[in-house]
Amino acid sequence: MLRVAMLSYHTCPLAVLGGKDTGGMNVYVRDFTRQLGAMGIHVDVFTRSQDEHVPHVLHDLGYGNRVVHIPAGPEHPISKQELVQYLPQFVKGVQAFATQKGIKYDLIHSHYWLSGLAGLSLKTTWGIPLVAMYHTLGLMKNRIAQSRDEMEGEYRINGEKQVLEKADVIIAATLAEQAQLQFLYLADTQKIKVIPPGVDTSHFYPIPSDEAKAAIDMSASERMLLFVGRIEPLKGVDILIKAMASIRRDCGDQDCPNILTIIGGDPEASQEMMTAEMARLQAICRDLGMDDVVLFLGKRSQDTLPYYYSAADVLVMPSHYESFGMVALEAMACGTPVVASQVGGLAFLVQDGVTGYVVPDGEPNLLIERLTTLIRDDQLRKKMGEQAAILAQNYSWDRIAERIVDVYHDLIQL
Repeated sequence: MLRVAMLSYHTCPLAVLGGKDTGGMNVYVRDFTRQLGAMGIHVDVFTRSQDEHVPHVLHDLGYGNRVVHIPAGPEHPISKQELVQYLPQFVKGVQAFATQKGIKYDLIHSHYWLSGLAGLSLKTTWGIPLVAMYHTLGLMKNRIAQSRDEMEGEYRINGEKQVLEKADVIIAATLAEQAQLQFLYLADTQKIKVIPPGVDTSHFYPIPSDEAKAAIDMSASERMLLFVGRIEPLKGVDILIKAMASIRRDCGDQDCPNILTIIGGDPEASQEMMTAEMARLQAICRDLGMDDVVLFLGKRSQDTLPYYYSAADVLVMPSHYESFGMVALEAMACGTPVVASQVGGLAFLVQDGVTGYVVPDGEPNLLIERLTTLIRDDQLRKKMGEQAAILAQNYSWDRIAERIVDVYHDLIQL
């Protein structure tokens, strides 16, 4: 049996989505691990313990695969900059678990650059290959940062370069990510494999709109635009709120969506604890008189997301940067058209005029135009949604996982 040590140091794949450090990567690790289990591959997912009350070993991924919470530093969330100092402690914890259980892994698969650094230490100790994924790139985030506070430090850039140099294989989600690694990081393209993330099509599939709306307490006549993701400036949620205000002002009542639903973040946090971006977005809503139209729902579990996707007229992703765009893929699998920025993986995933529209970043008027077109044309929306669901089948996890396992076998046989 193939045995894989999966590293997700800074965030647990079981965490509720929409938090500061929870998003597409969590979903990727969780669903990919489940698929590997279904294929008869044993996986232990190692993550840093962030809650002393959560058992250190959980069997929530099926097929005998485990999530192992390794104590490394304080058992509560801390900043990524602080996390670096606890990497040696994390590595020792992983080694101790493997020794205690008498397990010899065939390879390591790391997610994000911090896990990659841990993977390099384990690769040296265990003498096995390391497959690394970044999910996002520091230099790309810095390119679109709108303030100094949003900039990633040199410690991250240097860490990414170190992993890039010493990992055996880098898996990039898209050709865009491969090009970014090549030109910004001077990567050796020989070691890069382009394999997109997958989607669980047994969980994300089209639900009849009336049934989906009933499940989330919407009336059948209500119409909704939807955003799902972390609440941070690079997601462009402010642009979406302003677009919604413009659409509401300019279109007739029967054409207008009643609600813009925003899933992610913690909108109920106290003034002291609320993030600056959430406070800014809520202030924009007040200034535009959109308090009764924009619904901040906060975090939601993966179990409820198919209902929201299926109930929505359109999923909107106005991101300034997106390495892939898992949310767009999930919505497409649910038969919902997507309007997204023409950035990163979204430019590859969303087929313009077929499964939705892609809009150049920084063109809010075109975003409004595309959204208005879809909102007003029921037949077009239905057609694009059907085409999106068909396309999403190409990304089902059973297909994607086979490609990654082929990479595993090639490495082990070297």
